[in-house]
Formats: sequence, structure tokens, C-alpha cells
Amino acid sequence: MKIICIGRNYSEHIAEMQSDKPDKPVFFLKADSCILNRNRPFYIPEFSNEIHYEAEIVLRISKVGKYIETRFAHRYYDAISLGIDFTARDIQQHCKQNGLPWAAAKSFDGSACIGNFFPISQFENIYSLDFSLLKNAAVVQQGNTRDLLFSFDELISYVSQFMTLKTGDYLYTGTPSGVGRVKTNDRLTGYIKGIDKPVIDMWIK
Repeated sequence: MKIICIGRNYSEHIAEMQSDKPDKPVFFLKADSCILNRNRPFYIPEFSNEIHYEAEIVLRISKVGKYIETRFAHRYYDAISLGIDFTARDIQQHCKQNGLPWAAAKSFDGSACIGNFFPISQFENIYSLDFSLLKNAAVVQQGNTRDLLFSFDELISYVSQFMTLKTGDYLYTGTPSGVGRVKTNDRLTGYIKGIDKPVIDMWIK
């Protein structure tokens, strides 16, 4: 399975990172060893002094597809969840400044936290869906999928031009503004509107 992550997909996050607005989706991959589920704790790695959280709606790919047209893309995912793309921001900045790939900053073990998946049919409208992340009971990120620069279906179509999507792949769709650093003993709690309990509830170790 693949973990496909979209960058720069919310305008306010682009602004807070002082980045340029893309004219096409920006995506990168995480290794399958990045998956951290069942609300297991996240252990801050020794190689970074600045790990940031980035909360995102995650799609679960439900069938194999290649060169998918946008109008048919909704047929290729069947459930959503909330995930956290943990990022070693200090390493990422070093990579950016030196024109290097981001793998060390984005694809380390445990860096793809993910909650339980819920069928799309359970939600009134996944294209206008509120979600949030709390750190130590204080709201740090709030987003709504209507604010995506590139919609779920546009992302599916675009990525499938480059690689075959397979059943069980995950697509992290981008993070809103409010990203920040985690410290030992922080608690992260994530919600999706319409789900009556936290989708993510985890500790930082």
C-alpha cells in the first residue's frame, strides 16, 4: 500500500509557511512503516528538535485505477478518516534550503498517524466537512474541506496520471493553518464533524 500526501492545499497554510500557491497539486509519498494507528503514542525521534503536527482528512482508496477522470474519481474511495502528517520541520527546512528531497523529514517511522475510517455514506456532505485538532484540549487547527484548493476528486485524478492507485492506499489531502510543534506529554485529539467521539486521541512521548 502507498501513503500519498498532498502539500499546499489550503490557502491559509500556504501563507503561514510563506510558500507559493501551486497551479497543480503537490504530492509526496510516505513509506508503509510510517503508519501509526489505534491511537498508539508517537515517540519524538532523536534526529529532530522540531516535530510538527499537520492534521488532514484522509481518503481510503477502494479500487484500482489509472488515468482516472475527475468526474469518475468519487468511485475510487469509500471511506474517510483524520490523520496527522508528522513533519521534522528542522530537517525539512534544511532540505528546502539545499534543494534536497524531503523523505527524511516526512517519511520516518510513525509519521503517518491515522484514526479509524468511516464510510462516506455516514456523512451529509464530505465536500463541506468540518474537522479540527486539539493540543492539550486547546484548538490548534480547524478546517473545512470546501476550502481545499484541489478537491478530493481532482486529487485522485491528478495523482492517478502518475501512478496506479490500488485498493488500500491512503491519500492525505492537505492540512489547514495552525500547524505547530509537539513536545513530550502533549495530547493530540482530532475530530470530524458528525462523529460523536474523537477520531484521534493520542499522546506524544
